[in-house]
Amino acid sequence: MGELLLELLSEEIPAQMQRRAIDDLTGLIRDKLAAADIPAEIRTGHVTPRRLTVIADGIPARQPDRKEERRGPRVGAPEQALNGFLRAAGLTSIDQCEVRGDFYFAVIKRLGRATAEVLPELIHAAMTALSWPKSMRYPASELRWVRPLNSVICLFDGKVLNLPLGEVSVGRVTRGHRFLSKGEISVADAADYREKLAKAHVVLDWNERREIIAKGLGKLAGAEGLTAKPDDGLLDEVAGLVEYPVVLMGSIDADFVRPLPDGLPPEVLATAMRTHQKYFSCLSADGTPAPRFLFVANNVTADKGAAIVAGNERVLRARLSDAKFFWDQDRKVRLEDRVEALKQRVYHEKLGSVYDKTARLTDIANKIAVLVYPLDHELWARAERAAHLAKADLSAGMVGEFPELQGVMGGYYALTSGQPEDHRIATAIANHYKPLGPSDSCPSTPESLVVALADKIETLTGFFRIEEKPTGSRDPFALRRAALGMIRLILENGVRIPLRTAFYYGSSAFDPVRYGIFDLSSELLSFITDRLKVHLREQGIRSELIAATSTWGGLVEDDLVRLVQRVRTLEAFLATDDGENLLTAYRRASSIVEIEERRDDQRYNDAIAPLLFKQPEELNLGRSLEEIGGTAGALLLKERFAEAMRELAKLRRPIDEFFARVTVNTDDVKLRQNRLRLLAGIRTTMKQVADFSQIEG
Repeated sequence: MGELLLELLSEEIPAQMQRRAIDDLTGLIRDKLAAADIPAEIRTGHVTPRRLTVIADGIPARQPDRKEERRGPRVGAPEQALNGFLRAAGLTSIDQCEVRGDFYFAVIKRLGRATAEVLPELIHAAMTALSWPKSMRYPASELRWVRPLNSVICLFDGKVLNLPLGEVSVGRVTRGHRFLSKGEISVADAADYREKLAKAHVVLDWNERREIIAKGLGKLAGAEGLTAKPDDGLLDEVAGLVEYPVVLMGSIDADFVRPLPDGLPPEVLATAMRTHQKYFSCLSADGTPAPRFLFVANNVTADKGAAIVAGNERVLRARLSDAKFFWDQDRKVRLEDRVEALKQRVYHEKLGSVYDKTARLTDIANKIAVLVYPLDHELWARAERAAHLAKADLSAGMVGEFPELQGVMGGYYALTSGQPEDHRIATAIANHYKPLGPSDSCPSTPESLVVALADKIETLTGFFRIEEKPTGSRDPFALRRAALGMIRLILENGVRIPLRTAFYYGSSAFDPVRYGIFDLSSELLSFITDRLKVHLREQGIRSELIAATSTWGGLVEDDLVRLVQRVRTLEAFLATDDGENLLTAYRRASSIVEIEERRDDQRYNDAIAPLLFKQPEELNLGRSLEEIGGTAGALLLKERFAEAMRELAKLRRPIDEFFARVTVNTDDVKLRQNRLRLLAGIRTTMKQVADFSQIEG
């Protein structure tokens, strides 16, 4: 069994593309080997900023021999048909065929090729099929690649396999670390490759590099009595930027970490360091920003990194000086005075300016505040004020420099620009974009909740109105994210808001002369319900349970809190013996009624006639449906869902006794029809709680 070593050495690969690239490459090679009947175990795939490496073993020296059979024409077929069959089968005479029954059969034996002959074409095909988000052409090869390939190692059992890559060198030679290793490195096999790269200051394993960085961050921060601010995303990215990670610590000028307003907001410090410089923030014991930062170098120097630290401190000082300039200048203009400038900023060519959006947002926020908090007049005013100012910071210099701080800076400017703003208004401004993703926190204060909901309602309503809806994987305006944000805001805060009304408010905020008069509430409610299925599916809840509880009072359920309560209660009920048996009984009753309704071409939803009952089981079931149905209905109105389902469970015994002793399809027409209406009553009674026909099992 042989070993394959493949290394593709190139110029630096963007960090965000690396891990997917090695996963895709190993998968492609595995699939192409399997399709060629060459079993192999892909032992590992490694990626560094400059190289993709695949190591596989357990590869046989040859492909297995194959025997292929083809059925040909009938015996006695015209000569033209026979000759065509022979040509297709690669035979020269009909005598080379077998006769089975009335047909000729060609038995073709194909000898397996040596694996060393097959591998180059398979590897080249895998490289060609590898899809990069962005790729380029370069003079040395016709192959499109993310960055120019410098060299390739391709060894099978220690022998070089030639790949058709033009002028790109293919052999057993690679290079180590760009700065810490000199000259070429010749390798004999995978073990030799690993050993020599390690000596050449290349940490081949991505997870090992990540662990080295994580430990280095903790060690340096701990030595100063600080902690490194957790940031898994940045840690993943930096692990893809270096081949030999060296963690270093630098200092931040004290001027930038002074208390506000003299210093910079913590979010500005963190964003300037993380987004632009890939630095890690340090926190003091009380959680406040410390005047230190951590970063990862890709080099070891004689001065133990002193020059590297000094250089990074200069770069950060310049970046933070720019931020301090914007911070000081922006605060010279009141946030209120920035609102008018939003007229000059286009939101969308069909939806007007950001000022237009702000006007709609303010209108919606006012109505949502009244809807959710009907007795708090002061809250209405604060929510309306926050919505009016929410987008004002888009014209600030700081947001122009750091767009990811929009909203956040508006909150600071509301507090520090001399305005007598309530801090709750500032918090609502800062949080109105939240949550930005599944890992982002949800606002919880009433004003923040109202404005965040209003912002997402305006966004969804606006883009649905101009037919810019998500289709397939296309969602350029992140409407699915907005919908999931709404769902989280509502569920995590337990907000009882009728979404049909909320979306009607969203529709009515748009100028009817400019945008027409039509209500999008039903369409948007359907969109939210679809996203809710995705949200709950990630929590292990089956979509069919949502479908079973998707109506309330004959309309589509628009209270997400109530809907989720019903879903979870139904899930728990169906997990019991009573729930499972009652579902079985429902299906039996419903199936009988549906069959007979199709046969008779009529519905059996009329009132049940107790005077037609002939057997005690009919009487018992009829009374049970009336009593239990009434009690369950009353409990549902009080939203006591678990009690309502326990009440329904009492139907199990009378239903079982009915099916055990009563014949539905009797010869007496009136009796038969009444018994069918009785079975339909089971369906109607249970449907008060949920549509059990939607549940698969």
